[in-house]
This record gives sequence, structure tokens and C-alpha cells, in this order.
Amino acid sequence: MENIADTPIRIDLDAVLRQRAPGVRKYMPRFVVRSLERLIHQDGLNYLLEHNHGRRDADFCAGVLSDLDVSVDICGPLPDPTHRKVILVSNHPLGALDGITLIDVLSRHYSGNIYFIVNDLLMAVEPLSGVFVPINKHGRQSRDAKMAVDMAMESDCPVVIFPAGLCSRKGKDGKVCDLEWKKMFVAKARQYGRDIVPLHFNGRNSEFFYNFARWRKRLGIKFNLEMVLLPREIFRSRGKRLGVCFGTPISHKSLSADITAESERIKKTVYSLPDTQTSVKQI
Repeated sequence: MENIADTPIRIDLDAVLRQRAPGVRKYMPRFVVRSLERLIHQDGLNYLLEHNHGRRDADFCAGVLSDLDVSVDICGPLPDPTHRKVILVSNHPLGALDGITLIDVLSRHYSGNIYFIVNDLLMAVEPLSGVFVPINKHGRQSRDAKMAVDMAMESDCPVVIFPAGLCSRKGKDGKVCDLEWKKMFVAKARQYGRDIVPLHFNGRNSEFFYNFARWRKRLGIKFNLEMVLLPREIFRSRGKRLGVCFGTPISHKSLSADITAESERIKKTVYSLPDTQTSVKQI
């Protein structure tokens, strides 16, 4: 990404290849580069970045959702907006647009700042740096990252997390579900006296995405190649209605020391929440 002074951030795949992999780019025909740019929807992403230049955090997310004509249905018992010392725990079906949507919805519901625990690679999305709290999933977590998480947990701001880290995949049974949940959120809820608000995000990626992920795994490729398809999935959601269903808050006092069992219990709670409800709030 480029970000010079007050100019909008721009994605330039060709420049990245020339800088990071000059040997590969030297022998790569221009039409191949253009194909890759279309694959990651470079022009569409740059439009969103340019059109929302100057907007940050929740305001930036609201702008992106407006540009994509995405609307959201809310169901379930809405959490008390004055009780801000909570951890909101969600499934992760989309990999990008679900995070953008939750930042917009929750920032407005709680009328103020929220924190979102994310993969440290996402800190490159500079317009959201005020919301994101990074954890290192590609190496040993640094002391600075741990301190940032602890500061967020000590604050009076709601904290949002996708415990799976990676977005959902389709299982052998044909159901789309999160991968293994990390248990950190249970330990932090107990440590910092934060109640847990389970929520279910209603959405799914394309069959192409799930099939690509399945074949990548069958071929023994460990690198998460399908993540390059996530921008494509963002634009596939143009004009769609997404859904967020809240569950009953879980008191931190009720959490046992068996954080593995508690994590599994809360995951089951999230997936027991309905996708739709007869009475919804549309936003």
C-alpha cells in the first residue's frame, strides 16, 4: 500500500512485486500481473479507499458498507450499551466484511470507542488502526502486542474478537463453520472481569472460496492461499443483507477454570443463535 502525506492509501500490486520479489516480477508478463490485480479486485479496493479517504475507524466502515449497499438485520436481546466492560465473541464467516460490519454496528450501539483483537497483519489497514489491537499469529507474540491487548482489556471499551482467527471453512458434512477457537478470550474474561456477549454473524462466502480452500488443503499446501480471494468475496456481497444475532450475556463469574471446556460451550452457544428472527431491527 502507498500512503504519501494526505493522499489516499492505494494498493499497487505491481509495485509490491517489484519491491518484494523483483526476480519473480522480472519474468512475469504484464497480463499475468493484470490478472492478479483483477483477482484481488485492486481497482475496486482502491475506489473504496479513495472514496472514504479521511474517514477513520467506525466512520470508515460505515462508508464502505454504504458504498457496497450492504444492510444489516439485528436480532436477539441487545446488550446493555452502558455496560461496556464486555468481550463480544463472534463466529467469523466472511473474513473481512463481517469485521467491518461489526465495527460499524457495535461502535454505534455502544456510542463510543471499541477495540477489535486482530491478526497483526491487518495493521496495514491504516484507516482502522484506531480500532485494531494486534496479536501476532505468525511468530512469537511480542511484549508490545501483549501489553496492547492487556491495555484494551483494562479499559472501559468493549472488546470484540473472532476466536477462530481465520474465517470459516466448509466441513465434510457440508456445513460452514469456524475452525478451532483459541481460548484466550475466556482467560481474559476471567482475568479482567469482563462478561462475554455471544453473537452469531449470518453470512457465507462463495462455493468457489470453499472449494479452493479444500483443494489447497488436499494438495498439502500449508500457506493460506485462499485469503487472496477475500477481496473478491467482499464485492460479491454488494447489495446483500447481512445478519447479526445477539445472545444472552455470560457473566465472567460463571466461567470455570477449565477454559477449554468454556470455549467450546460458548462456541456452541454462538452457533445455537438463530440466523434470522421474525422481529428484527434493520440498520
